[in-house]
Amino acid sequence: MGISQKMQEALVGQIHSEIYSVNQYLTMASYFLKDDLNGFANFFLVQAQEENFHAMKQFQYLHDVGGSIQISSIPAPIGEFTSIKNVFEVTLAHEKKVTQSISNLIKLALEENDFATHAFLQWFITEQVEEEAVVSNIIKKLEMIGNNSSALYLLNDELAKRTFTPPPTAK
Repeated sequence: MGISQKMQEALVGQIHSEIYSVNQYLTMASYFLKDDLNGFANFFLVQAQEENFHAMKQFQYLHDVGGSIQISSIPAPIGEFTSIKNVFEVTLAHEKKVTQSISNLIKLALEENDFATHAFLQWFITEQVEEEAVVSNIIKKLEMIGNNSSALYLLNDELAKRTFTPPPTAK
């Protein structure tokens, strides 16, 4: 089995995007830690773990199909936020961008008749649906909460319980 140069370059670009996501979510976790919002910070620490898992899954796949990877510089993440809700709005916009990137990879895989990569990428599309839904749900909760500090405390407590568990069939 092999992979075309065009597909390899596109997957390496996606790995860079996943690494950028790790950095972005660590920055967001830090934003919350400075205000002792440990639950919100935990949400983004788990997000960073998930994105790192995605990068490593793609890294391994690319090697499994005979590709190679040259990691280049990763742009600095956004570091300034105006509110808790703004952090999640930035997150949702970023996740939508990642979803579009995965969709573009699937289109390329079909154009290249690379059915193995097409099949591999299906897991990521399902994952992106979940990612966007989770963040959208938190934004809705934040809109309902408004300036209610008690409700914000409860949401912070809820997010503190989130953990990262790799899928059992994960490579």
